[in-house]
Amino acid sequence: MTRTVVVTGSTSGIGLAIATAFAARADNVVINGFGDSAEIEVIRTSLEAAGGKVLYHPADMTRPEEIADLISTAADRFGGIDVLVNNAGIQHVAPIETFPLDQWDRIIAINLSSAFHTMRAAIPLMKAKSYGRIVNIASAHALVASPFKSAYVAAKHGILGLTKTGALELAEFGVTVNAICPGYVMTPLVARQIPDTAKARGMTEAQVKTDVLLKAQPTREFVKAEEVAALTLYLASDEARQVTGTHVSIDGGWTAA
Repeated sequence: MTRTVVVTGSTSGIGLAIATAFAARADNVVINGFGDSAEIEVIRTSLEAAGGKVLYHPADMTRPEEIADLISTAADRFGGIDVLVNNAGIQHVAPIETFPLDQWDRIIAINLSSAFHTMRAAIPLMKAKSYGRIVNIASAHALVASPFKSAYVAAKHGILGLTKTGALELAEFGVTVNAICPGYVMTPLVARQIPDTAKARGMTEAQVKTDVLLKAQPTREFVKAEEVAALTLYLASDEARQVTGTHVSIDGGWTAA
């Protein structure tokens, strides 16, 4: 069965890996995110090579009206939405007392509120079909905190609450809602925060990788984006129909302690 899949923040990193995994199944995929238009078109056409249709939508995840248009456009183009993956996210590293207010607002909007807006628009479509899979990409920081990441940690904790609430509301409609909590994945998002973390902690960038990022993960290895994508495919599968309202950690043992 060909499904329609919407993945936010999917022009790079984890989101692109997830979009690639669904496209490989010849699903219809709607990608979203910022980037050079020519590069995004290369991504779109390469994803279509597996046989499904791929649409790019440039919705800004800070703008609810654009998010609503993303969902309605996907539904109009492909006749509904079967899978929604909320992956869009940004990061800023700074102490609470100097955390820029505009960065706080932007992180909460993109990392938390955008998932509410996509779900609000997609749920009626899923309920009408008595089928749907919603996967929210959270973080190990949805379960534990780290210094200097107040907005990110707050948003990811909120994602788990949104996930649980959605699961309870949709349990009798054939729609599951789950969250994935990855540890550190060497994505552009993580790479960009290394210099700021080094500055905040008075460390070198190499020390941040070994003594901050990988120190948190007992395997001492970065999680691969493709591994997160494989877990997403499972949660979106028929075999996972009784998995709902929970989170699955993929963090190299970070949250085991």
